Amino acid sequence: MALVGRIGRPHGIRGHVLITPNTDFVEDRFQVGSVFCIQTLTGEESLTLATVRFHQGRPVVSFKGFESIDSIAQLTGSELRVAEEDLSPLDPGEFYHHQLIGSVVETLKGEHIGKVIRVEGSLNTSRLVVQGSREQIQIPLAVDICVEIDPEKKRIRVNPPTGLLELNE
Repeated sequence: MALVGRIGRPHGIRGHVLITPNTDFVEDRFQVGSVFCIQTLTGEESLTLATVRFHQGRPVVSFKGFESIDSIAQLTGSELRVAEEDLSPLDPGEFYHHQLIGSVVETLKGEHIGKVIRVEGSLNTSRLVVQGSREQIQIPLAVDICVEIDPEKKRIRVNPPTGLLELNE
């Protein structure tokens, strides 16, 4: 399951909530009728979007079966996930964040840098946050730096410019 957003605070009194999206395809992903999975104390639950509008680039949504602030407030903070096969296909050389998380990062010379713990930014300005032996290192997700990305083997080889890896020391 791929993370595509997180339920934020209630918006109004009729069961609407703000969504913090975790996708570059916000308007495609958040449409009336879209179905998401969340994890609850009793297991996995499906939520279907009943209404959607956008406020300052963020979806404001309501889910079927949640018509009041009291009913929706319990879902605040829940992660919205979809099956990987329901994700939009990407062009060659493009990757979803979840495909890169957990990848081992090393230089072209084979020097171990660390593991990707998250990907920050948007489609054109993404960066890898790599947990090194002592610190976190931010590496721009640029073709000149990340020269080999293999999401299936969870391996990324980088050719960092001079000084990049030392910025966080």
